[in-house]
Amino acid sequence: MLFYKIFAASQSSEWVVFVHGAGGSSAVWFKQLRAFQKEFNVLLVDLRGHGRSNDYHGEGAYSIEAISQDVLKVLDKESIKSAHFVGVSLGTILIRTIVEMAPERALSAVYAGAVAGFTKWARILIVAGQSLKYLVPFETLYAIFAWIIMPGKKAAEARKVFIRESRRVAPEEFRRWLGLIPSVSRKLQKWASVQSKMRSLYLMGSRDYMFLPPAKKVVARTPNSHLQVIDGVGHVCNIERPEVFNEIAIAFLKRTTSTSAA
Repeated sequence: MLFYKIFAASQSSEWVVFVHGAGGSSAVWFKQLRAFQKEFNVLLVDLRGHGRSNDYHGEGAYSIEAISQDVLKVLDKESIKSAHFVGVSLGTILIRTIVEMAPERALSAVYAGAVAGFTKWARILIVAGQSLKYLVPFETLYAIFAWIIMPGKKAAEARKVFIRESRRVAPEEFRRWLGLIPSVSRKLQKWASVQSKMRSLYLMGSRDYMFLPPAKKVVARTPNSHLQVIDGVGHVCNIERPEVFNEIAIAFLKRTTSTSAA
């Protein structure tokens, strides 16, 4: 089973589950923990092959569904019937898959740096990664990816966190994630014609040039989705502007909770 941590809030029965992206770990949420724990019970997970789950590679076929099911197994173990989900980057794909597989488990979702589609430059990056994954050392390839996705001085801290956490990921695990990109593309195409009824917040950085344009298109055609853009930051907005991120995300989740209670 995945490694996970629980941080209980004394005044809340609501749960928030944080899902990191490929190459990261639950450590990417370190700037969210204190603020969210004041309002919710918090569950942090390390995905298979990542963080302190680096020795766990799951069972059966390696797929987006299987990785998403890993997260649901943790909820089952802790008897968490439903929760709000907060994800970043490719973690947002896992949350959207959980919504598809078990909609009753997800109360709402915050998609940070959401992967809602692939721009031309994102597709070029993916093809390059597929071509070089056996030729270039994993650490070098991931560092290059981090610089392309999170460019500039303002994203330096986010790059540092992701590069540091990526060192815990085995090269073979990274290759497996790259191998999932075709199935991610198929899911995105499928979801383009399926409107989720769950309330969702796409929380993006204005400098997230690779993923902000597709997110805008998704929100425009999905009535229950909302978009908020944090000015001056890039892909990993929860690290670059944590105070703003926390304020917006917590307010959204609390509105969702009060609406559900009513």
